[in-house]
Amino acid sequence: MTEANPPPSEPTKGRIIRARRAAGEAGWIGWVPGFEMLRRYELAWLPRDLVAGLALTAILVPVGVAYAVASGVPGVYGLYATVIPLLAYALFGPSRILVLGPDSSLAALILAVVVPLSGGDPLRAVALASMMGIVSGLVCVLAGLVRLGFITELLSKPIRYGYMNGIALTVLVSQLPKLFGITIDAEGPLSSLWALGQAVWNGQANWVAFLIGAATLSIILLLKRYQRLPSVLIAVIGATVIVGGFDLAATAHVAVLGSLPQGLPMFAIPWITFSDLIPVVVGGCAVAMVSFADTSVLSRSYAARTGTYVDPNQEMVALGAANLAAGFFQGFPVSSSASRTPVAEAAGAKTQMTGVVGAVSVAVLLMAAPDLLRYLPATALAAVVIAAAIGMVEIADLRRIYRIQQWECWLSIGCFVGVAVLGAIPGIGLAIVIAVIEFLWDGWRPHTAVLGRADGVKGYHDITRYPAARLIPGLVLFRWDAPLFFANAEWFQERVLAAVAASPTPVRWLVVAAEPMTSVDVTSADALAELDETLRSAGIELRFAELKDPVKDKLKRFGLFARFGEERFCPTVEAAVDDYLAAHDVEWVDWEDRGGSTSRPKH
Repeated sequence: MTEANPPPSEPTKGRIIRARRAAGEAGWIGWVPGFEMLRRYELAWLPRDLVAGLALTAILVPVGVAYAVASGVPGVYGLYATVIPLLAYALFGPSRILVLGPDSSLAALILAVVVPLSGGDPLRAVALASMMGIVSGLVCVLAGLVRLGFITELLSKPIRYGYMNGIALTVLVSQLPKLFGITIDAEGPLSSLWALGQAVWNGQANWVAFLIGAATLSIILLLKRYQRLPSVLIAVIGATVIVGGFDLAATAHVAVLGSLPQGLPMFAIPWITFSDLIPVVVGGCAVAMVSFADTSVLSRSYAARTGTYVDPNQEMVALGAANLAAGFFQGFPVSSSASRTPVAEAAGAKTQMTGVVGAVSVAVLLMAAPDLLRYLPATALAAVVIAAAIGMVEIADLRRIYRIQQWECWLSIGCFVGVAVLGAIPGIGLAIVIAVIEFLWDGWRPHTAVLGRADGVKGYHDITRYPAARLIPGLVLFRWDAPLFFANAEWFQERVLAAVAASPTPVRWLVVAAEPMTSVDVTSADALAELDETLRSAGIELRFAELKDPVKDKLKRFGLFARFGEERFCPTVEAAVDDYLAAHDVEWVDWEDRGGSTSRPKH
């Protein structure tokens, strides 16, 4: 829950800390931040919220219609998916000015489910899309209630870039036939491009429609740099006026939106067949993952700007509530918007009242002026979606990632290719698999080091970093830089035995510098017992240094602590070295940390 009106002079970090504390103490009211917003609302904010809400309406209408068509449902349902979710988020949303609604990043996911199952029936397409909204809403609400708001952090930035770039390509390619006024029957970006090329080559393109769409796209992209100008609204109005004024729908066969049904969305349960259930559930879960990833990033960005705190679990509940509202009121899945939220901010929005004003304005349009968008050309709607897809593409930061860590950039490219070749739904599955592999890789094959004494440097350090570091005769100091668990237990044994084999002198003790070891499971505990047996048979004693107390507690439960004995656990590496030197007659010359030789043998 954000603080409604933080003192402008208070440092940002102080405001965030106070907001965190308030969120933790709010109780059940913390799940409905809209009540708190109304309680703290100041009349001085109302004029700015009204103006911002009206400015927001100018982009909500054309974008909502465009993304509905891109998602495979009739355009009016994009307005239905705008009105109700905005009201739901105003009640449950923790972010002060975040705007939710139909989004280009979800269009490919919805389209991938709706088109194959609907068979061209628009009502069936709406039911499928609405049920996807309900599924994604339930997933988000349940995940938020059990506090799983952290799960999207498993998607690293390069993988997220690769996935979103693949989605951008999928969305862009799906709209190109509409830009040319062509209908094609193909699945997947590559097949669609091939089919489109053949259709254009065979003379099926409507060049009047293409010119209108290309001009619309050009205006949007040219005016995009001027944030205070409603570039989408200007371009769409221009295209609509030209098509209506010259009656291009009749004379040049330019497809138009037509009259919208008059009235507001009604509560309806979207009934689907049992055979549709699995693809709808899978698609809904994919939508939940993508929409929350986008929403959480955008929400945190605006929270950082305003010095407020946004609870990610509450954000997930709010997003789920908005999607449930969309699904039960003839809409389809929604997400936050990186294009509409800046419009609200630039127009001076103070609170979620801006979204309420926008929702009411769209509802008034549906009630009073359903014919206003009658001559809106389909090719202009395609241009709106293509412009959004271009805005999703991330290249500059991938170049930076390539310069600093190439393998992560290649992961991103692999994820991009997977989405482009396999499609949106399999693509997000691939992204999650890659994310899990990336997450496990560092723990699966972690860095290990043999430690030595580097003269003039405090402590014991990796001998590969300090080649001049000296080894204590008969003692191997081995550092393991990861939790110890089932996937790396065998690797741990191999690296320890390799360190013993590489020792220039016969080994008496092996001390594991275990400070980075944050966990041990049953499999790795058994591996430790086996390693102890192996080393003991070779006359080597296994010891540990700097092992954390919670890990010791696990070893006690596993029976290993009693097996090893408390004397084998040293508080520091230095203490382990002292114990070894006290137990064995070793000639060892050390250096004081300040420099200079002590030249004394330790026995």
